[in-house]
Amino acid sequence: MSGPREMFEAREGEQRLDQDPAKMPADGGVVFIGRIASPWTTRESCPKNMRTAREAGQPAVLTIDAPYRPGLQGLERASHVIILSWLHHAPRNLIVQKPRHAAEAKGVFGLRSPARPNPVGLHVARLVGLDIATGRIDLDAIDVLDGTPVIDIKPYFASTDAMPEATIEGRDER
Repeated sequence: MSGPREMFEAREGEQRLDQDPAKMPADGGVVFIGRIASPWTTRESCPKNMRTAREAGQPAVLTIDAPYRPGLQGLERASHVIILSWLHHAPRNLIVQKPRHAAEAKGVFGLRSPARPNPVGLHVARLVGLDIATGRIDLDAIDVLDGTPVIDIKPYFASTDAMPEATIEGRDER
């Protein structure tokens, strides 16, 4: 597989950090608790968001490593889960980006791009199946490359996680 530098080409108006966060001493002890098996093996084939992932109709499987499987108890009550992933192919030193579809560059914290100082992915997926003994979590869809590490899973609570009034200026969506 290609590395972060090969997957993200430079575009006009972009800026990179002087020091690559991937080469800095770690501040926290984040551990990977499992991996995602998805049908997506290249950046070009991978859906850019969960909506397009669902439209593709390709399910995914998240496998939790053995030591963390007891933490799955009770998750079967959830219809949907929030998955935090580590987007390990993304560059970490890109701080201002120019998306292909945008007229101007934007800071990474104003974008949902995987390229950011800490490439944490956020995904809300429908829980299709759960086998605690094997650590297998079947999902309706996912928008990450095959083998992407997982750093956390949380149940989705519509009563507290949904924000129907949320907007982004310049985007016609809710």
